[in-house]
Amino acid sequence: MTDESRGAEVTARASAELAQRASSVPRAAAAPVGHWSKRRGVLAVFAAFAALGFVAANAGPSGMAFATAEDDTPEAVSLYASSIVDAQSIVVDTDAEAAAFDPDRGGYEVYVKPKPTPTPVVASSGGAAAPLFYSGGGSPAEWMSAAGIAESDWGYVDYVVSRESGWNPNATNRSSGACGLVQALPCSKVPGSGYNPVDNLRWANGYAVGRYGSWAGAYNFWVNNHWW
Repeated sequence: MTDESRGAEVTARASAELAQRASSVPRAAAAPVGHWSKRRGVLAVFAAFAALGFVAANAGPSGMAFATAEDDTPEAVSLYASSIVDAQSIVVDTDAEAAAFDPDRGGYEVYVKPKPTPTPVVASSGGAAAPLFYSGGGSPAEWMSAAGIAESDWGYVDYVVSRESGWNPNATNRSSGACGLVQALPCSKVPGSGYNPVDNLRWANGYAVGRYGSWAGAYNFWVNNHWW
């Protein structure tokens, strides 16, 4: 039974007792009607105050106990509120943390994957590269004309070249390395290619004029020495 229902029962019981006592009191024989009404009203008020006092006397301790019980009920704390409280309660000593963290970069070693060593290329044992021989066509007259040799000197040129290479643009002296129509020595001194007949004759024209004065002088020297 709750405190409220118990108080209501006590109040009803008190009211019933007061009413019973009031009915058991002997009535005056000749009391006027108005006087009885006033007396009855006073008794009702008195009964009401008594009932309220009785209820307060019985319900007070229980009410205080109930209030105390409500106050003792633990307050529900959410997870968010609890985390906020915990976060606020943490004290960070920044100086101590900074002092504790002392990175020693010199104590670390970085591993770098080595690059594979390239395989050395072994040079060919064949020596120098093979010469680029002449494979084009043409005739001695075309070659002398293209080399800028005067037609009046063609007879002298024909005599020297016929004995040096037999008009073979790819003729090569294996012992000395002389090459081409006039056997230029060394072959590398010929601008362009020593095996190109036009390049070879153009170089020979400058050589004959520069050393012997003319193709006629080169011819005479060759006739007497068999070389030039």
